[in-house]
Amino acid sequence: MSAMLNKLSARGVAAYLNQRVSKAVAYGDGGGLYLRLRPNGVASWFFVSSVGGKRREIGLGSAIDVSLSHARQRAAEFRQAIVEGNDPFADLAAAKAAARKQKFDNFGQFADALVDELSAGWSNPVHLRQWRETFRTKAKILRHLELEEVTTDAVLDVLRPLWITQNETASRVRGRIERVLDAARARGLITPPWENPARWRGHLAHLLPPRRKLTARGHQAAMPFEEIPQFIHKLRQRSALAARALELTILCATRTNETLKAKRKEFDLERRTWIVPAERTKMRREHRIPLSDRAAEILAPLCEPLGSDDYVFAVSEGNPLSQMSMMMLLRRMGYGDYTVHGTARSSFRDWAGECTMHSESVAEAALAHSAGDATVRAYRRGDAFEKRRSLMADWATYCASASAGSLPTDGPELEEPPAT
Repeated sequence: MSAMLNKLSARGVAAYLNQRVSKAVAYGDGGGLYLRLRPNGVASWFFVSSVGGKRREIGLGSAIDVSLSHARQRAAEFRQAIVEGNDPFADLAAAKAAARKQKFDNFGQFADALVDELSAGWSNPVHLRQWRETFRTKAKILRHLELEEVTTDAVLDVLRPLWITQNETASRVRGRIERVLDAARARGLITPPWENPARWRGHLAHLLPPRRKLTARGHQAAMPFEEIPQFIHKLRQRSALAARALELTILCATRTNETLKAKRKEFDLERRTWIVPAERTKMRREHRIPLSDRAAEILAPLCEPLGSDDYVFAVSEGNPLSQMSMMMLLRRMGYGDYTVHGTARSSFRDWAGECTMHSESVAEAALAHSAGDATVRAYRRGDAFEKRRSLMADWATYCASASAGSLPTDGPELEEPPAT
């Protein structure tokens, strides 16, 4: 047996930890102990053996935190337990489940903890606020219940007051409750047999009226592109920082969060380029944006006094404009029926498709969308940057056409409070 053990060395493990792999690989130390490397750089120990004729596997921790000698010790303890007729896999799983049950007294505590975990992968802080709001207000009556006490009747008590009058909200609440309960089951906090009481298909679908089919499902209200030049003309008469942020958002066809969280280091005004880092984009891919002359003109005075990590649109040091600042500006200007997203992105896309000869793929690339099927995308390596520069210059010219006098104005501007 000794010849089959201790195949790895501390120096060899250290070398493996610096190795990068394209797919998961495992290196055996003998006696069921393995070191696994993953493409994302994670290295961990795991133990494998057969109990009751079934192959079983259990993790022993990160190879950074758990030394080779400690991992060997744990593996030896598991082997001894198996020889004595015990099931260390079941024992450890039961211990972990018991520990998790002690940690969460009720649905509310677990939901809050899960939302905190999930939020690490969300780029928009609005999502975090919405999820927290769901479990603290909309689903408040579930908070004090133990996870296994959340029944179909309890879920219906949450949904019925909202289902007819706020159908879309109710549907999202249901989905979030379902996800929390599924996560609790996956972590062993709910014991089988069990069916998720918030599941729609085959369950709540038979107990609630069908969801209303909403018109323009999934689309945000967009300003007709024909109105954009006149709107830009009015917008430029405002001195508020939110006005400059909104104009840049329209000129660059960006998302709200991409503009408001932009930092000085993302802009190269000399090369007229804005690079939104992958962690700030919806698709988690770096997005290069060609800046028109007007976009650079907006940014130059704002960027001049800033440090590399400073927010460009900040109300105070370290505090960017709020997520609602541009939306509130639209409302004050009498355009409250439109959204920032629809005005900046949908209007641009409609204009590009109906009024220009620029290709669809270039217009989609300007929005950081993936055009074409998987095969087409596989062969398209570039991002059509120079073609997009021409497109965005044409868009900036169109947006400025009312200010340049080529489009008629349509009456006096609405009275508004002083710029903030």
